[in-house]
Amino acid sequence: MSVKIFIDGESGTTGLGIRERLARLTDVAVLSLEATDRKSAQAKRDVLARVDLAVLCLPDEAARQTAALIEDMGDRGPRLLDASSAHRVESGWVYGFPELQKDQPALIAKARKVCNPGCYATGAIALLRPLVEAGLIPPDFPLVIHAVSGYSGGGRSMIAAYESGAAPPFESYALELDHKHIPEIERYAMLKRRPLFAPSVGNFRQGMLVNVPLHLDELPGAPDPADLESVLRTWYGDSRYVGVIAPEGGGRLEPEALNGTNGMELRVYGQAARRQAILTARLDNLGKGASGAAIQNIELMFALAG
Repeated sequence: MSVKIFIDGESGTTGLGIRERLARLTDVAVLSLEATDRKSAQAKRDVLARVDLAVLCLPDEAARQTAALIEDMGDRGPRLLDASSAHRVESGWVYGFPELQKDQPALIAKARKVCNPGCYATGAIALLRPLVEAGLIPPDFPLVIHAVSGYSGGGRSMIAAYESGAAPPFESYALELDHKHIPEIERYAMLKRRPLFAPSVGNFRQGMLVNVPLHLDELPGAPDPADLESVLRTWYGDSRYVGVIAPEGGGRLEPEALNGTNGMELRVYGQAARRQAILTARLDNLGKGASGAAIQNIELMFALAG
């Protein structure tokens, strides 16, 4: 029997990506609303009553409204996968990053409500959580996270600005230090001190790098870069989508190599003699950072073959 799915917000970047990837799966049927019905609460209730899963690709407030509508439906309501940032640190929701810990896939598989991680948060948490758990980075360590994303993560207005040539070639943003991904990074990387997060956007459509620089002598036990890499390799040793890659020579890394995939590569660049390292995650902000991650969660929730 097919799993029936409704994507609320299917015309947006993430919604389109999820629909495209769902077409590659067997035993899935996607139900849609006519454009004229998309603002009708009754039409939405009707379609929600007919599906097994609702995927929310909406602004945060609209996602909260649809989630509340489903709550009111009780047992008649579908399961939920929220791709917005509305519920990522809310109680009652399971965080949809299967690589977070060993039992996370099982938690996702049985959950009624799953929240998709943010793109930047996916890279940061993947780098930090294993090292915090291993005791190599203290939870209260003063961390700085630098990142750059393709412009597709900025929504329709940013996409239009870059594709029309009106946007700058590169810009830093969220300089008020209140980016919406910070709370989930704090919670799921097990941090007790708010990290300083400096995101930026470049003139390329998709792809992402997340970098965490470290002074090794400030860490417990003054580890070498090889110690950090060893912890990451042990954590992700049998992962399907997350790989730990030895740094290439030349000291350069471009952000687009994983575009169109659900993969993520982690690297530790370091100078043991200079007691410095940079942790780096590379991923597709529309893949493992959004639509690809959603499909991975859907596969777990309904035991679908990927």
